[in-house]
Order: sequence, then C-alpha cells, then structure tokens
Amino acid sequence: MDRDAFYADARSDLAGPLAGVRVVEVTKVWSGPLAGAVLADLGADVVRVELPGSRDGEVPPTIPGSEHSWFRQTVNRNKRSVAVDLREPGGREFFLRLVARSDIVVENYLPGTLDSWDIGYAACRAVRPEIVFVSISGYGQYGPRSALPGYDPVLQAYGGWMALNGEPGGGPVRAPTFLADELAGLHGAIGALAAMRHRDATGEGQHVDVAMLDALLAGSAGLLTLAATGAAPKRQGNETDFVVPSAVYACLDGSVYLSVALNRQWRALAEAMGRPELARAKGFGSAKDRLANRGHVNRVVAQWCATRPVAEVAATLERCGVPAAPVRDLTEVAADPQVAAREMLQWVRLPDATSAPLTGPAAKFSRTPTRVRRAAPRAGADTAEVIAELDMQIPMCEEGEK
Repeated sequence: MDRDAFYADARSDLAGPLAGVRVVEVTKVWSGPLAGAVLADLGADVVRVELPGSRDGEVPPTIPGSEHSWFRQTVNRNKRSVAVDLREPGGREFFLRLVARSDIVVENYLPGTLDSWDIGYAACRAVRPEIVFVSISGYGQYGPRSALPGYDPVLQAYGGWMALNGEPGGGPVRAPTFLADELAGLHGAIGALAAMRHRDATGEGQHVDVAMLDALLAGSAGLLTLAATGAAPKRQGNETDFVVPSAVYACLDGSVYLSVALNRQWRALAEAMGRPELARAKGFGSAKDRLANRGHVNRVVAQWCATRPVAEVAATLERCGVPAAPVRDLTEVAADPQVAAREMLQWVRLPDATSAPLTGPAAKFSRTPTRVRRAAPRAGADTAEVIAELDMQIPMCEEGEK
C-alpha cells in the first residue's frame, strides 16, 4: 500500500480523531506535558496553563538556528498556552471556569499540590461532575512513597530498570531517553481516553492516577513476575536468554544487530554465511542447541560479519529474511527515507519566525489524519484568546505578549 491509498478517504476538516475535545493541562517537565502532547496530536484542543514567567521546558540546547529549546518544542507542540497564577483567587476562578467547559484535566504536580491551591480533583468535580482528571506523579496518589518527588532517572533506579541495563559485569546504566516519563505520559493519555469512553457511556467522570513507577513496571516485559517468584533476570547487554544468535556484531565499518528466533532463519543465515553444513548440525540446528552452544554460535556469526562492511551484511540478511539492521546514530535516522515517508519529522514555523523539523505523531489515521499543526507557543501566548472565549475580564499576566 502507498501513502495515497492509505489516506484515500481522509477528511481535511478535522484536526484529528479528538477534534472537539478540550483538555486543560497543568504540568511541568515531561510526563504530564507528553500526555497532553499525545492528546493534542490526536486533535484535542489542549490549553496549557503555566505560571506567569514560566521557563518550564526551556532546556538546553536550543534548536540550531533558533532561540527555542528542543525540549519545549517537542513536548508542547499543538497546544495553546495561558499564563495564570493559579495560587491567586483570580487565577483559580479562571482555571475552574475553563475546567467547566472542558473534558479532561492533566496534571503532574506532587500529590496534594493542586488541592492546596483549591483546584484539585474535588474542586474540578464540583464545577464539572463528569470531568476526567488525570494525575501523573512519581509514585502515585497513595502508598508509602506517594509524597516523594519522582524524576525519571530516580524511577529507573528505584524500579529496577537501571540495574538490568548495561553489559554483564558492568555497572547499572540509565536509559538515554526519559523512559519512565514517556511510559507514564502514554498511560496518562490512554487512561484519559478510557475514562472519557466511560463518561460518554454513563455520564460519570473519574480521577485517573498514573505513577511513573507503575508505568515503568508495567512496561518491563513481565520481568517483575520472574523476580517475585525467585527467578530474577540478570543483566544481558545486547543478548537475550531465549534467542541465539541475537546480539550486536562488529563489521568493517560499524555494527549490525541481528536476531535469529526461528530455525528456518538460522538455516538461511548459515547459507548466507557460506556455512550450509551448520544449518542442521549438532549444536546449531535447533533453538535449544544454539542456546546451549551460545559462545560457538556467536563466534561463527562474528567472524563472518567482521570481514564485511555493514551495508553488505545488512543487505545480505535482508535478502535472506533474517531480521537485522545496521546500528545507526540519530543523525542517520533523521535522514532516512522511511522516516520521511512516515512523516516523523515535520517542518514547523517556530514563534521566533525560524522553522525546524519537529517529531511527528506516531499513530496514523486513514480517516482523521494527524499532524504537527503548530509549534509550542511562548508561555502565555494565547492568554487573551482563551479569556475571550470564557467571556472573562480578569487582569492577569500574559507572559507571551510582553
């Protein structure tokens, strides 16, 4: 299928499948803003409420050629921004009037913070009984650690993920991305949509509680079950305990990763390596044999890769149906035709009148396409517009318009 065929029945009059849904976002850093970004990408009108003078998300470096941070632009795309001091009576009134006309609230402050400002779930529910209120935090709204702050690497350490990452015999290594934040943000968006479906069916709103720890554990491939039953997994680096060969192998000019999960794939690899005698040989012919003969199997594959360039190895494996890929850096990935075809980088005009390629939405919709409709605004850039929509006359700081 080509792109035109996929989008043959696409509508052009909607921002996405969530067009008409309004989300109020009171968040900081990454997990909460990511949940809002997912909903915004899907077409919701996400109004980000920031404190006056907020520099949230202005994390270096800036996008080359621009004054804007890659961090803020990535996670606050497709949103509007208002600058309001929620700790003041006027700000609280504004917020609750906005909530009264909204479907979802997303927040990721330390549990109890919004309640202390009298804009927590109880206050929001009082003005909008059917509101879906999503709270994201390090450890959740209850439990012995619920009052503690949670940053992504801290949760990776506490949740056991860091201890599993890295090479055998080495030290723990954090993920290079915001893994706990990303998973919590995605679960926050999923939870919001599920709660909204329930609301549409019953008229009942609810509080959705997402802990970064829970999201990290839920995304740990069931390994928590093994640990709880006395079979704790060990650090394995690039290999696995159930597939051989499955690892990174050095080539003349780089590395490839390959994984042979099926016996027919091994037979194809043996032929490609010029070692057909190994296709069904003892110690090689079955998955069980290869697991027991890991060292020898890895040496055979490594010797074949070591004398060839990456492109040759990757092309050979692709032709014979062995799952494999060159190990690339993100600069190479950004220039990849597949990335371009999937529109995972979309050029967008930024508030300083420069343009930059921002990461696009992952899910594609044939009837209600999604896209990066606008860059992340300056804090408070849409304050006047939103106040007018609420028919309010409240003096407040419009930071983005100074």
